[in-house]
Amino acid sequence: MRVSLVIAGLVAGCAVAHAQDKLVLDGSTTVGPIAKAFAESYMRQNPGVNITVSESGSGNGAKALLNGTCDIANLSRALKDSEKKAMEEKGVKPAAHVVAYDALPVIVHPSNKVKGLTIEQIRGIYTGAIKNWKDVGGSDLPIVVISRDTNSGTFETFKELVLGKEAKICEGAEYAGSNGAVRQRVQMTNGAIGYAGLGFVDHTVKALEINGVAPSAETVLNKTYPVSRELFMFTNGEPAADSLAAKFIGLSLTPKGREIIEEIGFIPVPEKK
Repeated sequence: MRVSLVIAGLVAGCAVAHAQDKLVLDGSTTVGPIAKAFAESYMRQNPGVNITVSESGSGNGAKALLNGTCDIANLSRALKDSEKKAMEEKGVKPAAHVVAYDALPVIVHPSNKVKGLTIEQIRGIYTGAIKNWKDVGGSDLPIVVISRDTNSGTFETFKELVLGKEAKICEGAEYAGSNGAVRQRVQMTNGAIGYAGLGFVDHTVKALEINGVAPSAETVLNKTYPVSRELFMFTNGEPAADSLAAKFIGLSLTPKGREIIEEIGFIPVPEKK
């Protein structure tokens, strides 16, 4: 019997069913493909289980965990201090589970002859100090700046690691609601520059070297690629070892889970030696 994955938006105020046969996840559009693939695999092996995955962004995932409308919050960043404080005040005890690693490649149209940029050059482009590709070794072509929306964990990571917390993205920048939307805009626009999770880079765009280092599993794990991050699943407290939540998150450390993560384009957590 073919079991299909239910992808549904969460209804405000609805209670989460904590029975062993139901699991609700919400949050990051970056972690979403991992969660969906895990859900499909788990439900295929366990036909009586219903796992729902929504992708409303890391910030909304944290809110869903705070409000009790999800069992697992997917975040492509660590919790903010403000989120931790709100959870503490409400008695929520967030437990972080790293399920994979990711790079944040800066991507351009395949026709762009620029091979790489420095962090300083990327910062200059995104803050508006550099407006034309000819100023960084490219063609005489205006730069079209594409960013993720400000509620996304991808945006938060990029801002922290590349722009600096005080920097503001230039006026005229376009904002996209998902990694896939960034890729689509870049692949259709000769002068565009964007950034997305490693799993969203394919032949339709070109990933640039940053500070002379290309994004890859090796450069992320040895910490030479300067824009990388952990991908999280958060629960309210440590789930019981025999709970559905624990089994679901634990997939990331199994051979099947590692295979799924690699197939999607992310980097599995290294096995402990």
